[in-house]
Amino acid sequence: MAEKPVGRSELGRIVGGTPRAIEWQIVTATEHAPQVAAYLGADRLRLSAASLETLSVVAYRQPVTRAEVEAIRGVNCDQTIYTLASRRLIEERGRKEAPGRPILYGTTWEFLECFGLQSLDDLPRALSPEGQVLETVGGLPPPPAV
Repeated sequence: MAEKPVGRSELGRIVGGTPRAIEWQIVTATEHAPQVAAYLGADRLRLSAASLETLSVVAYRQPVTRAEVEAIRGVNCDQTIYTLASRRLIEERGRKEAPGRPILYGTTWEFLECFGLQSLDDLPRALSPEGQVLETVGGLPPPPAV
């Protein structure tokens, strides 16, 4: 049986919604992904070491404020937070109930797609300096002591 596209009416019937309410997502067949990525320039998504460090802190500690990220990294993160948000790898998740009501950040579904993850549970486990897997809570490692 040959595969064929599924129309809005069929999707609406399956999920119990109206055809107008159906959202679409275009995906690439796995075997064609390298060519499509090269054509779209997706293979050019490069992150600096600072951006990767900041993204890692957000991914493992979310929701997290900029100040909390800076306390872990020990440097100002204004520009890296801006860069990650503009690339839609992180997003605002609300405000912390603290003085000044700082913005809370978390990762996006684009982050998951970019790194080939199905969920945050697929993140690599964090290791202690001795190489031991740290205990996890809800699939994520505990925050490091600051």
